[in-house]
Amino acid sequence: MYCTAVCPFCVMAERLLIQRGVTTIEKVRVDQDPVQRQEMMQRTGRRTVPQIYIGDTHVGGYDDLSALDRAGRLMPLLTDG
Repeated sequence: MYCTAVCPFCVMAERLLIQRGVTTIEKVRVDQDPVQRQEMMQRTGRRTVPQIYIGDTHVGGYDDLSALDRAGRLMPLLTDG
């Protein structure tokens, strides 16, 4: 997950993933390294955080993650990812 230290949506995304049983979240802090921010923007085409990957699948931001969860598609992705 690409994130920053002060992003409330990053905190909410992490909380949701933990609630769904995720025990390890690799965080890439784009506020500490401009190169990482450029990498995030190149990989995702987006400028905002969080940008969440489950395995090789780009989920998107918190709103996307939450929508997946509400639709019942997050848990299968976590199980396969």
